[in-house]
Amino acid sequence: MTRHFISIFALLTLFGCSSPSEPQLTKQEISTQHPQLSTSDGYQDYFQEWQGVPYKYGGTSKQGVDCSAFTQDALGSLHQQWLPRTTQYQVETGVKVSLSNAKKGDLIFFKTSVKVRHVGVYIGNREFMHASTSKGVIISSLDNPYWKKAFWQVRRVL
Repeated sequence: MTRHFISIFALLTLFGCSSPSEPQLTKQEISTQHPQLSTSDGYQDYFQEWQGVPYKYGGTSKQGVDCSAFTQDALGSLHQQWLPRTTQYQVETGVKVSLSNAKKGDLIFFKTSVKVRHVGVYIGNREFMHASTSKGVIISSLDNPYWKKAFWQVRRVL
């Protein structure tokens, strides 16, 4: 009896703590929902390859990635552009540009709290791809009130 109870408790704990993953978008859905992600420049394939990868502070792989490792890999893979590893140093790279002049491939930075900074890759149409702490690698809109309030700056490194 005790064995069964322990087994059931272990299973409930294991599966009760897991969160459902975000549904993976197909290429067609990505094209429809995010037309600025063109197949010709590699952004669509790159995003599809990384979408849903979980956020992991300090992570640098598809097992788990943080925001600055994601931007470092994205610009390295898509543009052969080297970036420093951390948000702290990435924000010192390139030149600051206004949000209204942002172009695909620019880095977009946010101040999400007093000491916390976040970075993503601008993809056009007021959207950016990034490693979200809650949803993993996703595309978000700058029109979302959270990101609108936290917006800090855009840096052009290309």
